[in-house]
Amino acid sequence: MLALFTVISFFTGSLSASDTKVPPDVHSPTENYLLWMWNNRLYVYSAAALLLGFCFLLQVTRRKINHTKDSGSKDSGLKVQKAAKNSSDEDADVHVSGVKIFYGSQTGTAKGFASELSQEVQALGIPAEVIDMKDFDPDDRLADECVSKSVCVFLVATYTDGRPTQNAEWFCKWLEEASTDFRYGNSFLKGLRYAVFGLGNSVYVGHYNTVGTNVDKCLWMLSARRVLSRGEGDGNVVKSRHGSVQADFRAWKVRFLSRLRALARGEKKSCSGNCKSGASCKNRKKHGAPEEEEHGSEVELIESSSEEEESGWPDEKTSRSVVDVEDLGNIMNSVKKAKGVKGEQGGQMVKLSKHNGVMKTEDEEERREMITPALREALTKQGYKLIGSHSGVKLCRWTKSMLRGRGGCYKHTFYGIESHRCMETTPSLACANKCVFCWRHHTNPVGTEWRWKMDPAEKILQDSLEKHQNMIRQFRGVPGVKPERYEEGLAAKHCALSLVGEPIMYPEINTFLRLLHSHRISSFLVTNAQFPEEIRNLVPVTQLYVSVDASTKDSLKKIDRPLFKDFWPRFLDCLRALGEKKQRTVYRLTLVKAWNVEELQAYAELIALGQPDFIEVKGVTYCGESSASSLTMANVPWHQEVVAFVQQLADMLPHYQIACEHEHSNCLLIAHRKFKVNGEWRTWIDYDRFQDLVQAHEDSGGQQTFSALDYTAKTPSWALFGSNEQGFDPADTRFQRRNKTKDISGC
Repeated sequence: MLALFTVISFFTGSLSASDTKVPPDVHSPTENYLLWMWNNRLYVYSAAALLLGFCFLLQVTRRKINHTKDSGSKDSGLKVQKAAKNSSDEDADVHVSGVKIFYGSQTGTAKGFASELSQEVQALGIPAEVIDMKDFDPDDRLADECVSKSVCVFLVATYTDGRPTQNAEWFCKWLEEASTDFRYGNSFLKGLRYAVFGLGNSVYVGHYNTVGTNVDKCLWMLSARRVLSRGEGDGNVVKSRHGSVQADFRAWKVRFLSRLRALARGEKKSCSGNCKSGASCKNRKKHGAPEEEEHGSEVELIESSSEEEESGWPDEKTSRSVVDVEDLGNIMNSVKKAKGVKGEQGGQMVKLSKHNGVMKTEDEEERREMITPALREALTKQGYKLIGSHSGVKLCRWTKSMLRGRGGCYKHTFYGIESHRCMETTPSLACANKCVFCWRHHTNPVGTEWRWKMDPAEKILQDSLEKHQNMIRQFRGVPGVKPERYEEGLAAKHCALSLVGEPIMYPEINTFLRLLHSHRISSFLVTNAQFPEEIRNLVPVTQLYVSVDASTKDSLKKIDRPLFKDFWPRFLDCLRALGEKKQRTVYRLTLVKAWNVEELQAYAELIALGQPDFIEVKGVTYCGESSASSLTMANVPWHQEVVAFVQQLADMLPHYQIACEHEHSNCLLIAHRKFKVNGEWRTWIDYDRFQDLVQAHEDSGGQQTFSALDYTAKTPSWALFGSNEQGFDPADTRFQRRNKTKDISGC
């Protein structure tokens, strides 16, 4: 209406103004201009009215548009807010529904780690479940974890020959087959989130942590998603990144729990630390320094595939030749590290290592102690008195028995030692084997060479004598202990270097033996026949043993489980080296029923190779149930069975004969006929004569030699095979326990 009125006024004004005529000469220019404006005032009014109308119309239109926008924004805002609220309610507790911890364990270490991890996960408010792999059917249940929104953790140990532990065999076998079976497909486990920690020992070259590596790889091949790079625990304290398998696990556990917290918050991937822009990472913590790289100079790639190693378990070939893109970083790192393993210095190749950015030779690096905190705790519980960083002493049960006058050990019967004056010790707790009948349930460390800190021989002997004496003092006033034997027991006369481990590995073993002899303490040294050169370089000892636990390569591998790949040539060379010794030498045969009692001819051939002075044949000692060994009481032969075996073996040896028997220890002695003089056995030792001979040998710088026949003594009748006493000293009183069944005792 306003616009129409404006237009009408415009035309009306135009008509009225055009009728007025004023002569231009009557007035001045200013007056003429004002007059012109007055005459055309309707035009001016009309233009002003038109402009005002247009502005008003524009303002009204703008208000309508703004009102429409405001209404739409409010509606959409409500919708977005409602949708966000629904989404938040739906996803608030589904990022991680729980953690399932699978373990494959032989000795119980991985099982203990699983329980420890479960407790710490639950402390975060996240449900956790510990699962024994043998109780879990992966074919029926593993695929369910793809949609359960749980995180699966696999703690798996590597056992003999790189194989899985017994409780994990089926799980690992199924996983290996599924990863190569086209019927499952590459995406069979897509959606499953997992992390792997492997337990192994790097001294087993070629088999180190193969089970953990293969489990990790097979899960990845089935499209499972790794939430954390694979962790590795090394039982070799020298090579372990943190000093022990327990410390390695704790370091990995910290990283896993940190990653788990991030997953629970809904973060899909943690920062790799390799931002191309170089700017500060948005995902880093606002407070505190970034986490240290766990492996020092080694770059840790989160959610990257593990390095490509041999596929599958031993004797199985790879089935996937395509390398994952995420593997390239690790592969390149491996190549770089391989190039930097050795450096040339002064014409000699020396191993180099990088620590805190500084390259050091192996000799310059500080060596670690053999005894880790966990090992110290385990051995202390077993009654060991630990010495320094690699030695120990323990009171033998036969020492306690003879203090009470209840009889001595088989060495008392065979060789005339005074059991209550015998100190059982070792300068090296480490061993190169993991025998199935190990008395220590494999709590001692293993190794193929000395790589630890070394204590001086003087300190080891001094502390051994002191701790042994303190243990004897504990029997002061104990009912049944004979006072005269208690006083004698305070002064050690014999040293059995057969406590545990491989004493001959100790680099200063000759110094230690000389110190023993300087104190007029006899030496009974046992070796497991894996160090031939050390045997050849050994100074004279009172009696040198070699453990012959099997007579064939296959059975020796099965029973001793040696670390050396060339264990059989080493074994045979040790027997040859033993034959070169002039002092008393002994083969120690341990019979394990159903394992090594049917190889008589092979045993006879080994005896011909080393020509020992004596052969001790003993039934295996049952040490109780152990997850590290499958032996049971059924594997312990009866004494009659040991006697039958020895009789058959002696019949096959032209120069040997059964000499002594110790029925209580389930042990017999076969002796070379040269120790039967004028129809009388002389298997006992003249210890004072030996000390005089070895002192003369040392004083002459090794020029004056002596042989085993130079320090023999007559064997008493009660110790001979076939006697009524069956090796029990009549000077003592036989003690029988009530409800006695099968005797499983030993020395």
